[in-house]
Amino acid sequence: MIRSTTALALVLLLAACVPAPVRGPGDAAQLAAQVAHEAALRAEPAWGLEGRLAVRAGSEGGSGRLEWRQQGGEYEIRLSAPVTGKGWRLLGTPDGARIEGLDAGPVGGPDARALLAEATGWDIPVDDLAWWVRGGRAPGAAEIEFGADGRPARLVQQGWTVEYREWVGERPRRVFASRGEASVRLVVDRWGQP
Repeated sequence: MIRSTTALALVLLLAACVPAPVRGPGDAAQLAAQVAHEAALRAEPAWGLEGRLAVRAGSEGGSGRLEWRQQGGEYEIRLSAPVTGKGWRLLGTPDGARIEGLDAGPVGGPDARALLAEATGWDIPVDDLAWWVRGGRAPGAAEIEFGADGRPARLVQQGWTVEYREWVGERPRRVFASRGEASVRLVVDRWGQP
C-alpha cells in the first residue's frame, strides 16, 4: 500500500512539473507577421492539401482521407473512408454547394455548411476552415494567441476554438477545431497546388 501511494505521489509530482504550453495574445511584431501571412493567403487563390480528417457531432462521427483543392471561390473536397470504401465529394462555388456520393443521390444548396449538416449530420464551417487550415483568421472578428515559436497556437472565431498543434514550415500540420459537441481534426500530410 505504501509503495503504491508513493508511486502515485511521484507520478503526480512529475505531472505537476510538466510545463503548460506558453500562449499569449502576441506582441506587435507577431500581429504584424500574422497580418502579412493572411495577406499572402489572399494572394494565393489556388491551393490544395491531402490529409486525414476526423469529424464528431455529438455521439456521431467519422474519419477518412481528405483531398481539398481550392481555386479562388471554387473548391472540391473529397473524403474517403478506407475501411468501408465509401466516400463523397463536396463541390462549392460562390453560388452554392453540391454533395455527390450519398446513398440518396447528389444534393445541393446555397450554403455548404448547412448542406453538410443536413446530409451528414456534421457541422463543418467550410468557408472559415479554408482560412483556419492555412493558419489564418477568416473574415470577421477573431481572438488569436501565439505560441512560444511566434506562430498562431489558438484562434477563437465564430464560436469555434481552433488549436494549432503542429506546424511544418509556414503551414499548419495538425489543426483541431471545436465548438460545443462538434469537432473537426485535420492532419495535413501534403500541401500542394490543385
